[in-house]
Parts: sequence; C-alpha cells; structure tokens
Amino acid sequence: MNSSFAIRGFRGALAASTLFTAQFAFAHAMPKQESPAPDSAVVSPAEVSIDFGEALEPSFSTLVVLDASGKQVNTAQSAVDANNKKHMSVALGGLAPGAYQVKWTAVAADGHRTQGHYNFKVK
Repeated sequence: MNSSFAIRGFRGALAASTLFTAQFAFAHAMPKQESPAPDSAVVSPAEVSIDFGEALEPSFSTLVVLDASGKQVNTAQSAVDANNKKHMSVALGGLAPGAYQVKWTAVAADGHRTQGHYNFKVK
C-alpha cells in the first residue's frame, strides 16, 4: 500500500471524525431568546416563553415559574409548540408585583439534556 494513500485516508477519516464530533457538540438546546427577558422588570406577563437553538423533545422539556418564596405560580403545564419545536411556553395567571424565577429543562430531539434558570420582576 502506498504510504501517501494511507496518510490521505487517515486525514480523511480524521476530518470526518472531527466534523461528526463537532456536530454533536453543538446539539445541546440552549436558550436563544427568553420572554420576559432575564433580569427585566415587566407588567404581569400572560406567559413565559423561551426559544431554543435546537428542536426539543416535548415529553421531557419543561418550564416552571416560581415566586420569591419558591412556590410554583404556573398552574398550566408548559408546552413545546407543535409547529415550532424550538419554542416552549407556559401560561400564567395574573402575577402580583415581585420577583420570579423561571426554571427550564430542555431535552433536545437527539436526547441531550440542558437546564437553567433566570429571574425577572413584575412591577
């Protein structure tokens, strides 16, 4: 076997492997836009929504809104939009003025799980 051919084959395999690995490294569903925005002060919102960078698995992705004492204030379950699997929201009733925390868990369609939280205030 020609050593030049073997080196080219190795380089090709290495490039394919790097591309394959890089594709999965970016497959985690991370927030791209939150509403209300993190650290914002807003009038009582009708819902909290997050747009993610990857499609979500609806069965395993959740959004929960907590008040300053840690009590869950959303009574409805969160939902991933059937027409846009990157969008998840949860409906809210009227929120009293105060501090709130949004906790989210996002499971991408490929199975990778991420989670996080952020705060906002109702004025």
